[in-house]
Amino acid sequence: MNSLHLSISHAAADPSRRLNSRCWPQPPAAAGFAPRWRWRIPTSAVVSEAREPSVSHDSGPKSEFGTGGEVMEAEGELLVNTYARFPVVFESGRGCKLYDIEGREYLDMMAGIAVNALGHSDPDWAEAVAEQARKLTHISNLYYSVPQVALAKRLVESSFADRVFFSNSGTEANEAAIKFSRKFQRYSKPSEKDPATEFISFTNCFHGRTMGALALTSKEHYRSPFEPVMPGVTFIEYGNIEAAKTAIQSGKTAAVFVEPIQGEGGIYCATKEFLHTLRSLCDDAGALLVFDEVQCGLGRTGDLWAHEAYGVIPDMMTLAKPLAGGLPIGAVLTTNRVADAVKPGDHGSTFAGGPLVCRAALAVLDKIQKPGFLADVSHKGQYLKDLLIKKLGSNPHVKEVRGVGLIVGIELDVSASTLVDACCKSGLLILTAGKGDVVRLVPPLIISRPELEWAVEVLSECMPVLDSINSK
Repeated sequence: MNSLHLSISHAAADPSRRLNSRCWPQPPAAAGFAPRWRWRIPTSAVVSEAREPSVSHDSGPKSEFGTGGEVMEAEGELLVNTYARFPVVFESGRGCKLYDIEGREYLDMMAGIAVNALGHSDPDWAEAVAEQARKLTHISNLYYSVPQVALAKRLVESSFADRVFFSNSGTEANEAAIKFSRKFQRYSKPSEKDPATEFISFTNCFHGRTMGALALTSKEHYRSPFEPVMPGVTFIEYGNIEAAKTAIQSGKTAAVFVEPIQGEGGIYCATKEFLHTLRSLCDDAGALLVFDEVQCGLGRTGDLWAHEAYGVIPDMMTLAKPLAGGLPIGAVLTTNRVADAVKPGDHGSTFAGGPLVCRAALAVLDKIQKPGFLADVSHKGQYLKDLLIKKLGSNPHVKEVRGVGLIVGIELDVSASTLVDACCKSGLLILTAGKGDVVRLVPPLIISRPELEWAVEVLSECMPVLDSINSK
């Protein structure tokens, strides 16, 4: 049996494979293309959903750096060494294409790590940002602004939530949700001397890099250099219902943080049974249920919110990446029950929810909530998975293709880094996930079918680079 085939019995035996039916791989098909390096993104693959921008890509002030090499050399001398960057210097973008400083063209299947939902240089988004920049950019949260209230109203009307707190990033949104969870426990049980303060999180999860959100993130190599991090976090196996029943305890657990679909962790989808059980266990224990939809939310799955497919309502939901279309924003959506515990001075941010980013976010929502947009994302996601299984399914290195909508993972039996490098050299930008053995595809939501076809073609042609890697 080809290792790509995932049986129901296998899924039951391995909790990490307990995916809902929308995430199960389809039967594999044969694929075979001789490697070659002469591909360019065809002109027929121009994104039909976006109009051409009104500005040229070489407009603006000239850089003092003449070549990409000069930029990379200066970066090595000037910036703190926290990133292992690809040797590419990007200068402009349009739709799903990026252009480096030497003029080479790339197809973007990573969208700035699931951020650029509308692709690059969307004209309506750019016009909204420019208009707001000419009017009002920043006033702090000591005053009211129309874009902030308008965005909060839109988010409330489009979700389970009653109220919104704005932050600047996903990790800040999760940090706020941590604080709100602890404050809720004290507020709701004022007579208890020691209210619940602990948290439950899951294997393969990623919630951010600040000290609180980092404590909720499972991978030890993220946490160990900075310990001690916030105490009181218990990690249990993602999808393991029996472990959740034991771990979530009344008077001890303040909140459970979970991603309905794990992005960084390897594109694992929760089952309905798992999320419904968490909801029930939290209700029984007096704990809050927090959905982290920083990567999987806001249209990426083909629903506006990933949890909509499960029929489970959280107490809080954290958002960020795609919300402002490339500008920094985060948000905590919450019910009145939780919001009532938070008082002026309990939390805040100088920059969060400024007029500029909120106006950008409204422009993103205008596009994503157009009739038919989300249905098209769902259809394109299934089309992408079908293409991947057809072209790559017979490759011995491919263990599984999984995901929903336009968040798709290809699990390999070797490290994916060599494949990512080869694709980059061939003009295709992709990411890794999991333990580095999963190719993560999170393209702009506006990507066209011809562009998806081209991406899968390049992936197929680059697969032979994996043959030189020793299997695990």
